[in-house]
Amino acid sequence: MTTTNCDWDVVLRPRLTPYVAYIAAFVVATAGIVIGFLLKIRYTGAIIQTADQVSMAVLGVILAAAILLLATPRVRVGRAGIGVRNLLTERVVPWRDVVDVSFPQGARWARVDLADYEYVPVLAIQSIDGERAVASMDALRDLLARYRPVGHSD
Repeated sequence: MTTTNCDWDVVLRPRLTPYVAYIAAFVVATAGIVIGFLLKIRYTGAIIQTADQVSMAVLGVILAAAILLLATPRVRVGRAGIGVRNLLTERVVPWRDVVDVSFPQGARWARVDLADYEYVPVLAIQSIDGERAVASMDALRDLLARYRPVGHSD
């Protein structure tokens, strides 16, 4: 299903996690590059090639890119349903399939409850965001009440 930004009423993202991901990715990439440069500083008995140095730097950059995936979660809500992107792909759950949205006690993030006790985790609404998570859940529940088909029971 292809949709444009104007098809979504609300777009929600985590607040704190992207900052942590940016800092961690910077540290990991920098460490990989610095270690790559420092591998040949002193002879240790191991034969270190230039390819080993480059590999260490590239490994640091690849790990940093993987860490940056933690900055991508979002949830979009609109007529089409609830679009949940956690790390790589987005799943649009149509309103007819949504039973409820919940934030279980002690959970780290919210979830979209589906039939047969299945659910889709929503990493965009995280407990670490505090009041922002509460406001996001309120907005999500308001739109659930607005868009869910009539006669759909909890």
